Amino acid sequence: MFENFRVFETEFAGKKISFETGKMCCLAGGSVLVRYGETTVLVNATASKKPRDGIDFLPLSVDFEEKLYSVGKIPGSFLKREGRPSDKAILSSRVVDRPIRPLFPKDMRNDVTVVMTVMSVDPDCQPEIAGMIGASFALSISDIPWNGPIAGINVGLVDGEIILTPTAEQRKQSDLTLVVAGTDKKVCMIEAGAKEVADDVMLEAIMKGFAEVQKMVEFIKGVQKEIGKPKFTFESQEVDHDLFEAVKSFAEERVMAALDTDDKNLRDQNLAPIVEDIHAKFDPEYPEQSAMIDECIYKLQKFIVRRWLLEEGKRVDGRKMDEIRPLAAEVGLIPRVHGSGMFTRGQTQVLTIATLGTIKESQLLDGIDGETTKRYMHQYNFPSYSVGETRPSRGPGRREIGHGALAERALEPVLPSVEEFPYSLRLVSEVLSSNGSTSQGSICGSTLALMDAGVPIKAPVAGISCGLITAEDGSWKTMVDIQGLEDFFGDMDFKVGGTHKGITAIQMDLKIDGLTPEIIAEAFRKTHAARDYILDEIILKAIPAPREELSKYAPKMLTIKIDPDKIREVIGSGGKVIQKICAECNVKIDIEDDGHIFVSSIDIDDARRAVTVIETIVNDPEIGAIYKGVVTRLMNFGAFVEIAPGKEGLVHISKLDERRVEKVEDVVAPGDEILVMVTEIDQQGRINLSRRDALAAMAAKKNRQ
Repeated sequence: MFENFRVFETEFAGKKISFETGKMCCLAGGSVLVRYGETTVLVNATASKKPRDGIDFLPLSVDFEEKLYSVGKIPGSFLKREGRPSDKAILSSRVVDRPIRPLFPKDMRNDVTVVMTVMSVDPDCQPEIAGMIGASFALSISDIPWNGPIAGINVGLVDGEIILTPTAEQRKQSDLTLVVAGTDKKVCMIEAGAKEVADDVMLEAIMKGFAEVQKMVEFIKGVQKEIGKPKFTFESQEVDHDLFEAVKSFAEERVMAALDTDDKNLRDQNLAPIVEDIHAKFDPEYPEQSAMIDECIYKLQKFIVRRWLLEEGKRVDGRKMDEIRPLAAEVGLIPRVHGSGMFTRGQTQVLTIATLGTIKESQLLDGIDGETTKRYMHQYNFPSYSVGETRPSRGPGRREIGHGALAERALEPVLPSVEEFPYSLRLVSEVLSSNGSTSQGSICGSTLALMDAGVPIKAPVAGISCGLITAEDGSWKTMVDIQGLEDFFGDMDFKVGGTHKGITAIQMDLKIDGLTPEIIAEAFRKTHAARDYILDEIILKAIPAPREELSKYAPKMLTIKIDPDKIREVIGSGGKVIQKICAECNVKIDIEDDGHIFVSSIDIDDARRAVTVIETIVNDPEIGAIYKGVVTRLMNFGAFVEIAPGKEGLVHISKLDERRVEKVEDVVAPGDEILVMVTEIDQQGRINLSRRDALAAMAAKKNRQ
């Protein structure tokens, strides 16, 4: 029945990987079922045979579909089915999109869709890697024009040793989470999170991963020769050469003058009348080519900017190739929030707000990996006004989620552990103005906000980007701190975040087929020097160290560890005990299964009082210890006082006061709060208390002071 069914197997970094094609999804342009260990991903690639009208880009859609049945879970939503993609799924789709997109023909406008459906997950074999290789395989054997194949690999660093395709256990211990993608000749995508890894170690890890990638690329090439379909012919949307030369001859000098400024608004203002004049001249000659004329204007700007950079080392704002735009940093701008920091680089400006919360406020996750909660959350917003445009806000898109995750990855290695700082943290970066590399601005702004909030980070982190211009003869030049125009018309946006010590995050976007080791090494060198400058001259001058005290509006947190068997005593029947502590002490209490208890309150004294109550519940009262208790009932011979929920003692009438007491009710009444000292605990566990001794001890303490 399945005449075209084929199975191709190979070894990938010591693990078996197989590709099945010809049995499933036979109507797709290219389809493959990837088995990587016990991870199984179905990948389909399909393209329309006609171009989409009215667009000037390749309409490529890459989707990474997490199916919870792949890990034996039923979705937690009301509908009990998968909803919108998780952030992890969106990030996985971006990791696949970035290396495959530059390899499509630049003049193709046909819709292309790549769908990776995760059907089962082996924790030791990451599904996003299987999806990336599967996408390359499906595109290669399909009829879709594409200049691949590529492949990708995950690389770790455990105890100083570089590990290819690390297991789940190794990933927990790893100082590096690196994904490298490449063709047979060049590295075309890098995505990394790291614990301050040195530049040379990072480069070594990249090249070691790339060597294994090249083997997989050669394997896919062999399969493509054997079963690959002929590529279909598409309708080229290449700019008419004669029209471009005519536009260039007419407007080149004016466009050069308009571009030669560091002010984005002025540049746009200068270009507007030139664009009108170009259309006025050429629209009558090319009545149905208005979109093509716009493409010629874009291509002319690109030609000028790239020529300046390659031939003259000239940047549109007059900077040197290694020069950073003017910088500024401020903290404490916004009242009542827990921390705030604003970072400005040229016309790029990002304001980050830090909020501290209880551990219970950590984000709950419902995905296909083992992570169930996230204590640190970083979110990035890019409103239309930041680029001088007007459009309604519709929530974060894939770009916003990707940039937020990059900043989160950059800062996570320097955060204190939950034992050192028992808070959940939410950082929100608001892009106020954008002219290039706002994601790196959000890293710097977030460092400022964390330090302003009093979070004891291990080291400040800065981020910077490096751009690239290449020529047809193979020559190239890099420039640090690219602005929007250089990103738009350039070949690379190599974003690196890190401390003085090393790299904490990388994200590399390319518009060409890949990078050589020499380009990567130079990008590391330039970004390291730039972030050292930002840290020393800007961030640490704005705030030299984290504030010693939290904001008065931030919750104050105390942590204690109890015997897990005593948890039920703290909670009480139906939660009565813990609810009573929260109400009386004005606190929030979070209890973990291992016995860790987190007590939070705006007033630290309230938190301390709650901790004392909890310790009294789980520990036997100490003789000589003083407690603030509540009178529960009166007897002729004394008063019973509750010093903690479920723990009650007797104050004999003779010990109610420093003077002689005739009647108990002359001194106390039910509901009164009084200080008492534990004087005795008998063999039956009964507690004897003394108000008289407590008052005497407090008076003596006051006299000593």
